[in-house]
Amino acid sequence: MCGIVGAVAQRNVQGILLEGLKRLEYRGYDSAGMTVLHQGSLTRHRAVGKVAALEACLAEQALPGMCGIAHTRWATHGRPTEANAHPHHSSAQIAVVHNGIIENYETLKRELQEKGYRFGSETDTEVMAHLLDQLQQEGLPLLAAVQQCLARLHGAYALGVMSAREPGVVVGARQGSPLVVGVGIDEAFIASDPLALLQVTDRFIYLEEGDVVELRDSGRITLFDAQGREVERPVHVFEHGDGAASKGEYRHYMLKEIYEQPTVIAAALEGRLGEEGVLVESFGPEAAALLQQARQIHIVACGTSYHAGLVARYWLERYAGIPVQVEVASEYRYRDVVVPEETLLVTLSQSGETADTLAALRFAQNKGYLSSLAICNVPGSSLVRESDLCLMTRAGPEIGVASTKAFTTQLVALMLLTLATARAKSRSVDPAILSALRKLPDLCRQVLGLDREIEALSQAFAEKQHALFLGRGAHFPIALEGALKLKEISYIHAEAYPAGELKHGPLALVDSEMPVISIAPNDDLLGKLKSNLQEVRARGGQLFVFADEGVGIDEQEDTRVLHLPHIHEALAPLLYTLPLQLLSYHVAVLKGTDVDQPRNLAKSVTVE
Repeated sequence: MCGIVGAVAQRNVQGILLEGLKRLEYRGYDSAGMTVLHQGSLTRHRAVGKVAALEACLAEQALPGMCGIAHTRWATHGRPTEANAHPHHSSAQIAVVHNGIIENYETLKRELQEKGYRFGSETDTEVMAHLLDQLQQEGLPLLAAVQQCLARLHGAYALGVMSAREPGVVVGARQGSPLVVGVGIDEAFIASDPLALLQVTDRFIYLEEGDVVELRDSGRITLFDAQGREVERPVHVFEHGDGAASKGEYRHYMLKEIYEQPTVIAAALEGRLGEEGVLVESFGPEAAALLQQARQIHIVACGTSYHAGLVARYWLERYAGIPVQVEVASEYRYRDVVVPEETLLVTLSQSGETADTLAALRFAQNKGYLSSLAICNVPGSSLVRESDLCLMTRAGPEIGVASTKAFTTQLVALMLLTLATARAKSRSVDPAILSALRKLPDLCRQVLGLDREIEALSQAFAEKQHALFLGRGAHFPIALEGALKLKEISYIHAEAYPAGELKHGPLALVDSEMPVISIAPNDDLLGKLKSNLQEVRARGGQLFVFADEGVGIDEQEDTRVLHLPHIHEALAPLLYTLPLQLLSYHVAVLKGTDVDQPRNLAKSVTVE
């Protein structure tokens, strides 16, 4: 959500900043802007819409300079307008870009207005620009001004700041919103995400909560912690190549990421399966003792990750024999949570910077949990650093806003957690599950081979406004995820229900204009599911069934069936996710929506 890029160098940084913004487009935004220091003056372009609109402005009037900041904005305060776009200036001396929310901005705004500052936007960010200008007019250097400004702010932020009074300096800060420092040769950078800077460096410093960093055009990087003490942070080499952030031969990032799933699932399993089961040590050296001690698990997550947690509840209770509670992170910390003794907290996040999930983790730290485990895709992220244990999903960069490979690798990680917990508690697990895990990448490739058939099915959805998804048992959360994907990228209203709940209300919606998508694996609930499908047929509904090749559901006039290869029932939720992703993708393409950057959504939700 929003994107920051900043650079100080011995060369023109306009191209670096623009390329960085393009690489951050996946995060979701509604406007873009750039400020560069040129011949002692701050010069700026801002544009509503895509980065391409800003690029067109730069083509007409370039912004050359060796020090600059740039931003893609996702509106929180004020409409998407040029006046509200970042960077925000004050007195032609200060420029600020900001991700996050300043909760006390109205109080600060009134104070600044009384001192004569005039506001040209509806944003909370402009407050910081004027406050920094005031502090600099009082004689403070930029770094000290930023530190004093931050002491007055309440909320979450990542900042990039520059001043015409101090050429060749950019100051960054983070509190509740991610910011990284790119380490170059005689140059330095800041960004919301390492992907923004892979064209100039693969070495990064991940700022910690409360950190402030000063970058100078010599490449000097100076870090300060929340108490203002100069500190050093480790430099990490980014583990994915620059090509990981390109679409390659695919039309959209989402399609590329769907097709990457066999590879990343294999990566998620690599080195974590032994001959007799999961290597519990892959969760950390203390994991075996903690999992043996745990008597209950709380899973906390948002959106797609929440659906992964719901699947894990079925797995953990069935195979590990441990009770599980799954919480929506945005609700979790606003109620009186009762934490039973010896409860393990598990948090799920693709980015590791999801604001609600991070806040839930911090809220939980004083609730008496046994320990905390983060399942995440981004090494060095806040969630990983602040948890006791972590398991990386190894999905690689995911650019499309609608999560695909991050979801399936989370499911793999949660199955590994299930098997590790069962092993720690000396519970026997069917060896066929381990065998099926090893075969899972190949089975996923077989399902992706059905792409053309799924594309043909999607034609039936092109003119529809609503859809209903059904699943039973661990496939109900997969139905929820299928409905979420369809609504996210095609804007078709979609809902999901446990199939057994049809007669308790949703059946009233079923008619010939309501496509009903059902998941039909070969498991103990198949007979029940077939009865539910008959209820749909009896009301004139049009069925689309993704079924195991051996379940005996055949095509009829009102029923389209796509058969999937047989898989052990424990892992069927993973496999049945893929055709639902492809269906949503092809429907969205037919409807002409922006598949990778759907309206109103952001990839990494770093504000509450």
